Amino acid sequence: MKLFEITAILMVLTALFSFINYRMLRMPTTIGVMFISLVFSLGIVSLGWLGIDIGQAGVAQMLETIDFNQALLHGMLSFLLFAGAMHINLNDLKSQKWAITILATAGVVVSTFIVGSLTWLVLDFLGFPTSFLYCLLFGALISPTDPVAVIGILKTVGIPKGLETKIAGESLFNDGIGVVVFLILLELALGGGDITVGGVALLFVEEAVGGALLGLAIGMLAYQMLKRVNNYQVEVIITLALVMGGYALADRIHTSGPIAMVVAGLLIGNHGRAFAMSEVTRRRLDDFWELMDEILNALLFMLIGLEMLVMPFTPALLIAGLAAIMITLFARWASVGGAVFLMRTFRPFSPGAIKILTWGGLRGGISVALALSIPAVPERSTIVTITYIIVVFSIITQGMTLGRLVKQIYPHVED
Repeated sequence: MKLFEITAILMVLTALFSFINYRMLRMPTTIGVMFISLVFSLGIVSLGWLGIDIGQAGVAQMLETIDFNQALLHGMLSFLLFAGAMHINLNDLKSQKWAITILATAGVVVSTFIVGSLTWLVLDFLGFPTSFLYCLLFGALISPTDPVAVIGILKTVGIPKGLETKIAGESLFNDGIGVVVFLILLELALGGGDITVGGVALLFVEEAVGGALLGLAIGMLAYQMLKRVNNYQVEVIITLALVMGGYALADRIHTSGPIAMVVAGLLIGNHGRAFAMSEVTRRRLDDFWELMDEILNALLFMLIGLEMLVMPFTPALLIAGLAAIMITLFARWASVGGAVFLMRTFRPFSPGAIKILTWGGLRGGISVALALSIPAVPERSTIVTITYIIVVFSIITQGMTLGRLVKQIYPHVED
């Protein structure tokens, strides 16, 4: 099947599921599309069990043709991160810088070890003996919150501004440390025995610091170009070139493309919006990137729902996945609670902040993409399946109930 045909089929399904959601379910678009996609997948599987084949093999073959890891981490993610960062106020981000820094660094590392250790014990108990190193690898890919899922859901809930900035800011920046930890553990798991403290530090500088510097450099270049143009069509093209060219360059020089896009998006969305754009350009640019964000989000979450057709589910793996949900939530609560306890010595937190930060720490497509990037080792299928179960639970259950939890805890309080 040709790439254009696959893309056309996926877009038609996304449009159909979006229409059904809008007319019948009225869920937030991303959640609704993913829910309908899951129901669609379950329906195909159930009919297959009954001996009625309505194309399960063909759909599964199409999904296997799509490299989810490549499509997300080296395709859609650049647009989604830039669009999300463009709409975050830099002053709000600065006011929460210590909370975001601690949650995005120490919080991820602590969660990685808690998830890895408890998952190792649970999988062994359930009859899935998995090496401790691969359990830590699972902890590294599931601990960072997903900026695409988080920002997409935060748009639909009336969360207090301070907490919204903490959650969104953390999700935008914790990918850097999460990817570094994931790459280090993956190299160790695959037999790379030459990992040193210096090597870890160098990898962090290359990925996180290098990505930030690259984002600043390309963002400033685009900003200077935007200042010299007063034509919204040209300015939209400049931002598209910034995203596509910048992410490709980050891949080429082996630095963090996600962090580069976040920094560039913050620069264009704040400094660029204030000093380099007319009112017409601001409005048109916002409309363009909001539409891009909505389309790609709907497409991504539809793909996540369809991925169930190619996941190796068994009753035992389902139990392992349910246990992993509880482990991941506990690790999130423990890491967030520890960070809030430390920060309370120099800044106040509203009651219930730990609950909101814990339940609002959504996992999404990035975790699935990282799991699928693991080479063909015996542990891979277990890790991929339990990751998928956690992501589905996180987006549907946590995403649908976050607003209700916020209203219960913060009916009138602004953090």
